[in-house]
Amino acid sequence: MNAFGLIQIGLILSCTTITSSLQCNHLPLQQRKVIENSLRLLDKMGKKFPQQCLREKTSFRFPMQVLQPRQKEAVGVAIEEIFQHIFYIFSKNLTRAAWDGTALDELQNGLYLQIEQLEACVIKKHTHYRRSKEDSRLKLKKYFQKIDCFLKDKQHDLCSWEISRAEMRRCLQLIDKVTRKL
Repeated sequence: MNAFGLIQIGLILSCTTITSSLQCNHLPLQQRKVIENSLRLLDKMGKKFPQQCLREKTSFRFPMQVLQPRQKEAVGVAIEEIFQHIFYIFSKNLTRAAWDGTALDELQNGLYLQIEQLEACVIKKHTHYRRSKEDSRLKLKKYFQKIDCFLKDKQHDLCSWEISRAEMRRCLQLIDKVTRKL
């Protein structure tokens, strides 16, 4: 390969790095847009919360401490983990939910793209936050396991999905509140 070819490759790599870092610098703004869009899609997916499901409502107790660490980067790691869990929840047995499939697909696609962006920006920087990251990951895993078990116990019926949808809405609102402070 000649020197001109090497210079071109170097320019492409540096442009990619600059573009990637610019995207990472705007991550809180991107997150707010994704959350805003996700909340809109959650509303569009279903109708109003069914009255017959009110008596089945349960408290899953979101672990707020995972969104309150001192390092802004650790919050990004927690948000990425939350998005992964929400994506997983909405990738399950949805046959009884009777939701708008297009809105659900758009929600899943938006979450997936944001997870990819977060992984590219956040995870690479945080090997030294491993302990707090694992502690947060464990708390979030327990929280989302409660939701998953609730869905399974209720055999993924309409009310369990509506309660889970309301809980995912609450998660996204909490993330939005935190990202606005960053």
